[in-house]
Amino acid sequence: MQKRNALKAIALGSAALAGGALLTACFDKKGQALQFRGVDVTGADYARDLPLTDHNGQARSMKDFAGKVVVVFFGFTQCPDVCPTAMAELAEVKKALGKDGDRLQGLFVTVDPERDTPEVLKAYMANFDPSFLALRGTPEQLAAVAKDFKIYYKKVEGKTPTSYTMDHSAGSYVYDPAGRLRIYNRYGSGAQALTEDVRALLSAA
Repeated sequence: MQKRNALKAIALGSAALAGGALLTACFDKKGQALQFRGVDVTGADYARDLPLTDHNGQARSMKDFAGKVVVVFFGFTQCPDVCPTAMAELAEVKKALGKDGDRLQGLFVTVDPERDTPEVLKAYMANFDPSFLALRGTPEQLAAVAKDFKIYYKKVEGKTPTSYTMDHSAGSYVYDPAGRLRIYNRYGSGAQALTEDVRALLSAA
């Protein structure tokens, strides 16, 4: 049931994002229109910023990552499959970019700040890439950010107070080096598709 609910949340999130975007034509340096493997959400009026704190205790916002393609994923560290798969694929993308890998910033936003302390998040990021940052906030801050990003998340009680899990939307938000939301990458698209889209944004910058 929980897996079915999670898949439903993924589908609903993808549909809302695809339908809510204001699409505009964008071009590379040669004047060719950019074609993305993910959902082109250029011009969207949501997912504008991430006013949260990273696992090092530093307040963050999107402007901190100017000049980089930023990929944002919402999840939680005790997620059994979707979250580690998404983060491992993002690490794979960075490696595939070669020398341009330093121009990619991965951001993991926890939907479980109760258990995901800064220490837990720092250790979790170390499993994928030391440059990736995890962000967390108060329940109120998380709710505000989730609303802006059209993210669904819900606590699902377990057999004990600490054994609960989290249903949540799965997918990545991709920003160009100017800090503009450009792509919604559906979970399951694979590392190659995301790599191609990141390369396209870097080449057009």
